[in-house]
Amino acid sequence: MTDLSDIGRKALRINWAVVLLICATAAVGVGMQYSAADGAWDPWARRHLARFGVVLVVLFAVALIDLRTWLRHAYTIYALFLVALASVEFAGLVGMGARRWIDLGPVTLQPSELMKIGLVLALARYFHDISFDKVRLLPYLIVPLALVAAPCALLLRQPDLGTALFMILVGAAMCFIAGVRLWIFGSVIAASALAMPVVFRMLRPYQQERILTFLNPENDPHDAGYHIQQSKIAFGSGGLTGKGFLNGSQSHLDFLPERHTDFIFTMLAEEFGLTGSLTLLVLYVLILVYGLAIGLKSRNHFGSLIAVGVTSMLFCYMFINVAMVLGLIPVVGVPLPLVSHGGTAMLAVMIGLGLIVCVNVHHDMTDLREEGWQLRRRE
Repeated sequence: MTDLSDIGRKALRINWAVVLLICATAAVGVGMQYSAADGAWDPWARRHLARFGVVLVVLFAVALIDLRTWLRHAYTIYALFLVALASVEFAGLVGMGARRWIDLGPVTLQPSELMKIGLVLALARYFHDISFDKVRLLPYLIVPLALVAAPCALLLRQPDLGTALFMILVGAAMCFIAGVRLWIFGSVIAASALAMPVVFRMLRPYQQERILTFLNPENDPHDAGYHIQQSKIAFGSGGLTGKGFLNGSQSHLDFLPERHTDFIFTMLAEEFGLTGSLTLLVLYVLILVYGLAIGLKSRNHFGSLIAVGVTSMLFCYMFINVAMVLGLIPVVGVPLPLVSHGGTAMLAVMIGLGLIVCVNVHHDMTDLREEGWQLRRRE
């Protein structure tokens, strides 16, 4: 039976300031979804608000679960999400040329988003279980490499190169946090650079086109380079304070594609200018700083790895989306956290934030045992 007094004690340790930051970020998302529908609650804003209400409850539930429970079931969660990702191959829905979703009746699930959480948990569990000296030895990197490679192989079959690269970045961040030697990263980067020509020839035609468009978007402004060109025009037209809510010309005259998902930050910049864009980025930065602070504050290794790992994941979401719409990297389907339309992505982000809050609630756990499972003190 659950000890209600223990739940109450944990609830008092929740950092409500960061919860307000999360709610404020989601409120920006509701407003932009309302604008994306030309001033209507349907089809996106109402659903965005309802989804956030549900996943906010999920955040609190995740935060109040004992940290040792997450330690005990980390590999199981990874395996379940990996099976769900593999099932896309056989029972997935096809959309925009890719097979990435599973139809569960009232909801549609994108397992690749949840797999990011599973990867963070599994890597945190692995690096928690081995000593720092072993982390620095090559043979002990085989397991984390396999943990990253398994979902990436499935993602490339969908095909979803963007999410596969996302997984690699998160995995690399976790390895760096755990203490993997820098020369290993340097060797991998050098080998990857040398393999680029071969990898490029192996990509699908539309993936090659995205890279070529990134390198020279003006080469075909009416076809492949259209999205980035319109995004840059919208950014520039926003100026310092923007054109006003619901008054973005590029957005509302349908020049800007996917304005409720991938290019929603562009619409925000057009309507609220540099001021609005920086305001949203400040909200993100405050959440990221909170995550890093919790990771440094945690007195156990597992919690520290989770907090910094999830923070790295959130940074990748934010950076890739913003850099993409600014034309700094090729266009990939990475949503803007809590702002872009998408239920599974929002669920994954809120589970991740719930884990960070959970680490904060249990930050003073050291060498605690429960049924043989141990949380090791961070060295």
